[in-house]
Amino acid sequence: MWNDAISQRLKEMAREFAASGREPAVPRSAATVVLLRPDRSVFLIRRLRAMAFGGMWAFPGGAFEPGETPVQAAVRELFEETGVPVEPADLVPWHRWLTPVFEPKRFDTWFYLAALPQGHEPILPEGEADRVQWLTPEQAMAEHMAGNLPMLPPTLVTLTELSSYDNVDAMLAQVRDISEPFMPEFPVD
Repeated sequence: MWNDAISQRLKEMAREFAASGREPAVPRSAATVVLLRPDRSVFLIRRLRAMAFGGMWAFPGGAFEPGETPVQAAVRELFEETGVPVEPADLVPWHRWLTPVFEPKRFDTWFYLAALPQGHEPILPEGEADRVQWLTPEQAMAEHMAGNLPMLPPTLVTLTELSSYDNVDAMLAQVRDISEPFMPEFPVD
């Protein structure tokens, strides 16, 4: 799914962390939204290099504000980053990822799907990203494999899963329990 160099680097980071004896960073709560067009394409942004995970292609999203629920954060972040308004009922829970313990910045991120509301088009999120594009999951994964779209595992896994659906309605019809986060583990050889 991701290239061998990324896999190798993640394993090295896990080994270095295990040998260090450091405590894991406390994860920040975050939410992200996979915005979908009727043609199955997803809206991707390239994070500014100065940000956490800078230079990576991802879905719009960000950290919770005090007192927010995951859904409230997702609705707010999507609007702030794209100008696209959605209602909480428009969000379909998809995943919840917890950054591995060896990462210096960690996030507990709630992933949601949402159909692009009719009459709206997302804008470039100034101060958050330097490029945006719409691609089908298959196109995005092919561009990643060609080395053109660097992405982190949660984005790639989401795209891989979405590629198995023939239409947006089928994607949005999925019912998932995301109350517990998934944290990828990398064996320390």
